Amino acid sequence: MPRALITGIKGFTGRYLAQELQAAGYRVFGTTHGAETQGEDNFPVDLNDKQRLREVIEEIQPDVVAHLAAISFVAHGNVEEIYRVNVVGTRNLLEALAGLSKKPRAVLVASSANIYGNSHVEVLAETEPALPANDYAISKLAVEHVARLWMDKLPIILTRPFNYTGVGQTENFLLPKIISHYRRQATDIELGNLDVARDFSDVRTVAKAYARLLELAPAGETFNICSGTAYSLRSVLQMASELAGYEIKVHVNPLFVRPNEVHKLMGDTNRLRQCIGELPVIPLRDTLAWMLQHKDVA
Repeated sequence: MPRALITGIKGFTGRYLAQELQAAGYRVFGTTHGAETQGEDNFPVDLNDKQRLREVIEEIQPDVVAHLAAISFVAHGNVEEIYRVNVVGTRNLLEALAGLSKKPRAVLVASSANIYGNSHVEVLAETEPALPANDYAISKLAVEHVARLWMDKLPIILTRPFNYTGVGQTENFLLPKIISHYRRQATDIELGNLDVARDFSDVRTVAKAYARLLELAPAGETFNICSGTAYSLRSVLQMASELAGYEIKVHVNPLFVRPNEVHKLMGDTNRLRQCIGELPVIPLRDTLAWMLQHKDVA
């Protein structure tokens, strides 16, 4: 049975990707951090503990790897931790994988569409220049450069996911926060800039895209992971109101408006579709309904 390794397997995306890879016939191993629940094939490891990381990689001997472990919240308060985990942690992982006698046949490294920053282009293709506007985005661009240093030694695939959501995403993120308020039938909510627009996908679609990329292994390529449609925050609130059957009163809190806010992010899906084919389309309204109906959104 082929072996897959997912770093950050207990994170939001890791759980869904694990299900996809298990369905595809892989035995799925994972790294976890801190007090997260362990399992038979899950290993607690800090990516900055190089010795422990090498030991785990040697024990697993993965055929494919999805590197998802990261500080993923843009407004994370500890800037040093963002760079340490995202950049140095990635380098340590790739070094450990490159040291294996039997190399993986595919290594997917998750970057972020945040690297594009406040581009003036309506639809962002992978060829657009990077203009990162915050420390998180800078860290992810650095991750890409680190990955390229190892592309002559490992079959690395870079992905730039745009915003995506679903059951299990924490309320630090915008859509789970909104849905949680509707589930509690709250009368009021505090939000930031209502005019930002984002390209939202369903986490289940993202997991399918990652699984297909790992199977096809287009080494050295970079792919947007996106829907190709941008939704304003106002339109998201409208959909949520219709699904919940009432309107919530919105208060704009200036503290939630980031000074380097990326106003619009919408991706070009052409390169991804040409590589892996069409993915099942899950409309954002259906994703919101799934989250609204689920017992555990957080």
